[in-house]
Amino acid sequence: MKNSISAGGLTKWFNERVSFEGMVEHVKHKTVPEGKHFIWYFFGGSALFFFIVQVVTGLFLLLYYKPTPASAYESVHFIESEVAFGWLIRNVHAWSSNLMILSLFFHMFSNWFTKGFRKPRELTWITGVFLLIMAMGFGFTGYLLPWNKLSFFATKVGTEIAASTPFIGDFLVRFLRGGEEVTGATLTRLFAIHVTVLPLLAAMFVGIHLYFVQAQGMSHALGEKLGKEMKFFPDFVYREIAVWSACLLLLAFLAVYFPFDSVFISLELQEKASAFDPTPMGIKPEWYFMFMFQSLKYFPGSILGMDGRVAAVMFFSFGALVLIALPFWDVWAHREKRHWFPMVVGVGILIFIIVLTTLGYLDTGH
Repeated sequence: MKNSISAGGLTKWFNERVSFEGMVEHVKHKTVPEGKHFIWYFFGGSALFFFIVQVVTGLFLLLYYKPTPASAYESVHFIESEVAFGWLIRNVHAWSSNLMILSLFFHMFSNWFTKGFRKPRELTWITGVFLLIMAMGFGFTGYLLPWNKLSFFATKVGTEIAASTPFIGDFLVRFLRGGEEVTGATLTRLFAIHVTVLPLLAAMFVGIHLYFVQAQGMSHALGEKLGKEMKFFPDFVYREIAVWSACLLLLAFLAVYFPFDSVFISLELQEKASAFDPTPMGIKPEWYFMFMFQSLKYFPGSILGMDGRVAAVMFFSFGALVLIALPFWDVWAHREKRHWFPMVVGVGILIFIIVLTTLGYLDTGH
């Protein structure tokens, strides 16, 4: 008697239990609008690629990393110096994190300006904004993990800003630090958030976001006539694979040729953290937090009787609310019309981020 199972029989067995024929039919008939804004469709896919790289390299780093004040710094040093290609994996992990956030920024603003959030894609937009916030959360929680001097004091400054949050500031800073000060409890707490809470939330939101994209399709840009369309498979998928290949090459190039300090990110391990050391001069956050960090310098100490830092936190909270609620207040887009107000707001936010980030890197003050 033959022990082999035919390919057709195996396909039938899986189809009876998974029922993937409907998905196959959906993909066969799915199309992607072509036009002058076609290039922007690929930034969502590139962000997904970098997220996958984050997961894979993060799992490798977990094999050797020890999240304690006595071992964290030494374990990262061991990864870089003793583990075969450990330095490369760490660099790929760090660069993919930055490129993922950059891709998400491009993806978000391209959808803002092409009005990709129009009905029925409001929830697609909202889940995308939350994914950007979570990606920045990955950066913040992962920054302390090498347990070096720069990351220690940068986390101290960052959590002090969180203390300015109205009503919940004290609770928030104690929650993030695991106490009153940045200690080993902070390290283990941020590590837990970085490798369990955020990945679970991100995986859930990525799944929901991709479901919406597949169910609703990709939106054509507002004002662009419906015309030529491309089959999702194989035409668009092949182009997406080409983009992912380019992303992999870029990632490999940056990880190999820019392994330590660069203009925007620092990968060098430097000195081990110590709470007894004086705060280093000129501490700066990662580039995607720079515009907020630099903005704090321009807020006065008091605004209408309110503490300047509290006012700054409220300002950025309002900005996040404006961003999340965009599909609901840009009522003109739902009528398939353009209006100057949403465009001015979007351009203003983009200019604000670029200018403040640039000023942050040019600022040599302490």
